[in-house]
Amino acid sequence: MYKKILAGLGGAIALNLLHEIVRHNFDNVPEVNKVGEEALNKALDTVDMKITDHDQLYAATLAGDVISNGIYYASTATSGFNLVSGVAAGVGAVMLPKNMGLDDSPVAETTQKKLMTVGYYLFGAVVTKLIYDKIK
Repeated sequence: MYKKILAGLGGAIALNLLHEIVRHNFDNVPEVNKVGEEALNKALDTVDMKITDHDQLYAATLAGDVISNGIYYASTATSGFNLVSGVAAGVGAVMLPKNMGLDDSPVAETTQKKLMTVGYYLFGAVVTKLIYDKIK
């Protein structure tokens, strides 16, 4: 089981590295972090809390993203359905924010952003599967 967790975390880290490199170097690209930051503060509002420091909000969101995606990839992308799990995660990242009352424009404003978001999550799943196949 620990090998699946390691592979899942590797895929999640790869996803976030790709996202950050692209986000810092190109325009009109997905900003998944903004959706995560809004979601975190919305969740914290339910207990009368809010993270106002942008660096702390970013760090908390990034940590939550790596952990949650790592668990997701460990449980789905280490099997034979790794491509499906990546596409499903990406489609969810594009479609769920609006249904959750969040601003979906950072990931769904343009067709390019939608496709790139799905591509990021697919990339994470593929990396997870590659890592898992090497260490199992």
